[in-house]
Amino acid sequence: MIATELHDLEEITRPLIEVIPRTVFGSERHEMIGEILESQSGDVRLKLKEILDYFVRRMKDLEASDIDLGGHGCGGKVWYRVYGDKKPLENSPVYDVLCTDFLFHNVLSPKQREFLLDKKNLDFSYVVQEESGRKTRHRADMYFDLEHLGLNMRRIETSIFPFRTYNFHPDVAKALSLRYLKYGLTLVTGITGSGKSATLDAIIDANNRSVDAHVVIVASPVEMVHEPRRCIVRHREVGKDVRSFKHGAIEALRQDPDIIVLGEMRDAETITTALEITDSGHKVFSTLHTASAVETIDRIIGEVPEIEQDRVKTRLADVLTCVISQKLIPSLDGKRILAKEVMLTTPSVRAAIKSNNTSEIYQMMQEGSAYGMHTLEQDLKKHYEEGRISLEEAINYSNNKKRIKELLT
Repeated sequence: MIATELHDLEEITRPLIEVIPRTVFGSERHEMIGEILESQSGDVRLKLKEILDYFVRRMKDLEASDIDLGGHGCGGKVWYRVYGDKKPLENSPVYDVLCTDFLFHNVLSPKQREFLLDKKNLDFSYVVQEESGRKTRHRADMYFDLEHLGLNMRRIETSIFPFRTYNFHPDVAKALSLRYLKYGLTLVTGITGSGKSATLDAIIDANNRSVDAHVVIVASPVEMVHEPRRCIVRHREVGKDVRSFKHGAIEALRQDPDIIVLGEMRDAETITTALEITDSGHKVFSTLHTASAVETIDRIIGEVPEIEQDRVKTRLADVLTCVISQKLIPSLDGKRILAKEVMLTTPSVRAAIKSNNTSEIYQMMQEGSAYGMHTLEQDLKKHYEEGRISLEEAINYSNNKKRIKELLT
């Protein structure tokens, strides 16, 4: 497909839009869009999919991590995030919101459409075949923007970063390996787009290559698909293969697993379930949207009702093995570089969690280099001194502004 053919979207959707009465709005209009598409020929639907696939494939050429389109917020244009900056595609056609509504509904199954209209949001995986014949996976999120559909897709890299490139201290590497530690909860945390999934995939891959075991991954949606090497690796997508993270975790206990991976601890129910399955003697990995190790501990405790917090503190202190909190920092070469902090649950950290003195943990990380621990600020200082990032970015991306300035002066 060439770019000029993208104008066909309006030509294809114009007669479909004209079928919709002007008096129909909201969910009723979206239901009607689904019905209209279901009645179309295969050629029409294939053409619509080819247009969406073209936009998605452009991500690779542009070295983009994300694509956004549809809804009022995009102004009818197609947007890409390239090395952290989100901008519209140059010379992009401007599409009416109803055109993109049809474009998006076209790739949904009736069950997905029903879920979207009920929950007002849908997470799913999307596969595109490249011109080379290779298939690429994308994590997609479809949602409503002023009664029209918006879509974000994130490209899932087909290659896994080698575990050694993370330069973890030997003690940390052992904590992450089933070979050396058969149980415990490890959390990889950070804001959206901070590379959590890539880090988690590198850890899974390292175990897959080094131990004979069974890994169960519960995710929403499934992103990287790991080929079985020395491990059986099961991929269970929430909504397709399993009802929820909680059900996936509990069901995994009956599947003889060694490692259980929960794509995200989104709520109190999933957090409690993760603690319980770790407490049963399994090695568990998950992610959380927090910016630091201390915030991660406080968030987990704060998610449960106050009456249960003492019990959760004790359980968390007993099962938590490691927290890796990370950010992607704009680098001097115009790309991005990973900065992270690492906390191991030493006896001192464990005692601080149980006694509700989590504020002391930051200093423990600062002074815990012998165990492989360090703060984000210490890692930012290292990147700055080695000429990878600017002084401004080191300060901007730090969690503790006072401490980073002390380290850099």
